[in-house]
Amino acid sequence: MSEIKKNLGKRIKYYREQKGLTQEKLAEMLDFNCRSLSFIECGTNFVTAETLEKLCKFLEVTPKQLFDFEYNPQKPQDIKKEILMLVDKNNDKLTDVYKIMKGFLD
Repeated sequence: MSEIKKNLGKRIKYYREQKGLTQEKLAEMLDFNCRSLSFIECGTNFVTAETLEKLCKFLEVTPKQLFDFEYNPQKPQDIKKEILMLVDKNNDKLTDVYKIMKGFLD
């Protein structure tokens, strides 16, 4: 499997989650079935130019943002969103994250 396909899929998923969209909802917006979007996000399938254009429109990003595999948030609000998203996905590690942050910030 191509690294480009896998990385692009991860970026699409990242921006989809940032917009609060489920795979089902984004697939509906793209006039796709959910399985097709899942294959793209997993890096199994690649997007067509037409699909890329639609993704950019619905996710409100540029193609450059989708293909920026070295994304590193710089703006404070983007960093906060990223931290909150990571915490939401890893509630079982919330206590550990709190201890690390408290120790670092005190």
